[in-house]
Amino acid sequence: MADCVVVDRLLKRYGRRLAVRGVSFAIEEGEIVGLLGPNGSGKSTILRILGGYLSPIAGTVRIAGIDVTADSLAARNRIGYVAEDAPLYDGMRVGEFLYFMAAIKGVPGRAARGAVTAAAERLDLCKVLGMPIGKLSRGYRQRVAIAQALITDPPLLILDEPTNALDAYQVIAVRTLIRSLAGRRTVLVASHVLSEIERIASRVMILVDGRLLTTDAMREACHAWQFRLRIGGSAPAILAGLRGIPGIVAAATELSEGAESYRIELAPTQPVAEVARAIVGQGFALSELTQIKPDLEGVFLDLTRRAASVEAEAA
Repeated sequence: MADCVVVDRLLKRYGRRLAVRGVSFAIEEGEIVGLLGPNGSGKSTILRILGGYLSPIAGTVRIAGIDVTADSLAARNRIGYVAEDAPLYDGMRVGEFLYFMAAIKGVPGRAARGAVTAAAERLDLCKVLGMPIGKLSRGYRQRVAIAQALITDPPLLILDEPTNALDAYQVIAVRTLIRSLAGRRTVLVASHVLSEIERIASRVMILVDGRLLTTDAMREACHAWQFRLRIGGSAPAILAGLRGIPGIVAAATELSEGAESYRIELAPTQPVAEVARAIVGQGFALSELTQIKPDLEGVFLDLTRRAASVEAEAA
């Protein structure tokens, strides 16, 4: 499948601070991709560059093959963008606002009615088309923001923190809407809420301090080969013994259900039975060996710890 978005070595600076540091990634047509990172990590900056609202100091962005910097208007015509806390005109009625946005985006008069109707139906806004936007709940305001982004039926939808400040029912509604777009439209969702990204996206990229740590955290979670051990004895001696066993990539202590245990990571081709025999062969009292099913949270914490360690060593 062709790529809808291609980002290559993107750099952006605010004064002395480098906000985006050599970020590169691609998104295929029809993918729903999450951009996960803490507040201040550079997510919104990247989205604004993709949307043509900011210019990078280096690097390129292509939307459906169009360079965002060289031909900004043509690229933006292929994007539906919903900023965090998207600005809406509170004095306008919902229908009036959607027709206004259709006109701004160049939708011809006859086509505007069909475009607005389709967007309103998709977002369940038909019953509030005559209401002032200022009278709407937070959830309905978010629906209006997404509806205006869909009016031109763009191939790419960019959502910045789409569930921020919504209640539980509103979050579920927005999440369901985004998932319903899979395969028919490419969606890039940025959020600092790990659980939301995990529920929405088919692929997750992790951004920390302007650096992209991975373009597919889900795959890293599936490929991790980790186990929890319970072994009686002195922790320093056990760790030294574990780290000396061939096939064990990493070993550390952890608390599990209130008791001290050990977490080990094995090489992908390492047979677990051989490791167990080697542990017992060293004289350790192995009472439990359980595979740990990695999750996105674990991958996120592991990658951020590694990044911090590398940066500390470089400093």
